Amino acid sequence: MKIIMIGAGNLATSLAVALTDAGHDILQVYSRTMQSAQTLATIAGGAAITDISQVRADADVYILSVKDDALPVLIPQLCRGREDKLFLHTAGSVSIDVFQGMARHYGVFYPMQTFSRQKRVSFEEIPCFIEGSGEEETDAIEALASQLSHRVYRLSSEARKYLHLSAVFACNFVNHCYAISAELLEKHGIPFDVMLPLIDETAAKVHQMLPKDAQTGPAVRYDENVIRAQSQLLKNNPLVKDIYDRMSMNIHRLSEEFNSFTNHKVPSSKYDKLRFR
Repeated sequence: MKIIMIGAGNLATSLAVALTDAGHDILQVYSRTMQSAQTLATIAGGAAITDISQVRADADVYILSVKDDALPVLIPQLCRGREDKLFLHTAGSVSIDVFQGMARHYGVFYPMQTFSRQKRVSFEEIPCFIEGSGEEETDAIEALASQLSHRVYRLSSEARKYLHLSAVFACNFVNHCYAISAELLEKHGIPFDVMLPLIDETAAKVHQMLPKDAQTGPAVRYDENVIRAQSQLLKNNPLVKDIYDRMSMNIHRLSEEFNSFTNHKVPSSKYDKLRFR
């Protein structure tokens, strides 16, 4: 298929490379800056452009992989005169309806993974969530996605919002916790790589058991002395201290609910007292 990429960021780069590897032809790469457009065009092929009016009209598929707030701006310009083409966006939290009234054939192709330009990923095992404006469009998007991944799922825009929210917790927030950990370690002359075996084992465990079963640490046990002492170590960083306190409360709350459900005896509502200010 002849494909035009609108956007040249982390996701667009990985997706364009995967499409090229699958035998598709990238005709053009549009980006706000020539540098990013040219970088991707060099990797995936096609011409680099920075003017949306220069987008060709002879592609089969137009894939928009840009910031969410750019979609309502770009879609009317892109669809005008190309209403019979297939348009896809790759956003996790944007409804398929963003195309409504602008095109006849449209949908969503959302690969749920964290992407970086510097690290190439294999699309084969990436869960890809798709949605189409009609059955014909959904079938076409599913066929395209199945050429890249073995894990393709049909999902509505409403459900995809919660999928994306869950991914923020499982990926973005977890990585931010790594950043906090690295900062604390650096201040005391300890290299972050001492955490890597712990991180790897924690991630490996949730392949074998539910996250609630895998949870360990002082908050699960309600080890109040440790929790208070650690919270006080963060007193000069109120924002991180608040994160620690609130996460400790929620870890214990979930542990209480889980153990109550399985008829284990646990302290009653002690997490309400986990307020250390």
